[in-house]
Amino acid sequence: MSVTHYQGGCQCGAVDYEVDLDLDNTVTCNCSRCQKMGFVLAFTPRSGFRLKSGEDNLTEYLFNRKAIHHLFCKTCGVESFAYGQTPDGSEMVAVNVNCLAGVEPRQLHSKHVDGRSF
Repeated sequence: MSVTHYQGGCQCGAVDYEVDLDLDNTVTCNCSRCQKMGFVLAFTPRSGFRLKSGEDNLTEYLFNRKAIHHLFCKTCGVESFAYGQTPDGSEMVAVNVNCLAGVEPRQLHSKHVDGRSF
């Protein structure tokens, strides 16, 4: 496991964060949201994520089981991360790798998850 520190945020810059991630284990998903949004996701414990600015500029979207708190910028509409829980109840963050500075997500070898079947 190779955890690296990254800077990330939305398109307009209102939402800014730093996160420690292992990009060797990214995921793509074909659920009704991920496929339409084109997400490449990486996951980290909540302790590995720090929202530096923009908390007051986030809007939440819940769907399906309403277990994942999809947060997107009120200004530009970009969802750069979401809060949720692992199956054991631990708090985690799903990071939209497309929103990380200096990362080319399409060059990663992401695992595909069949989210439609959940």
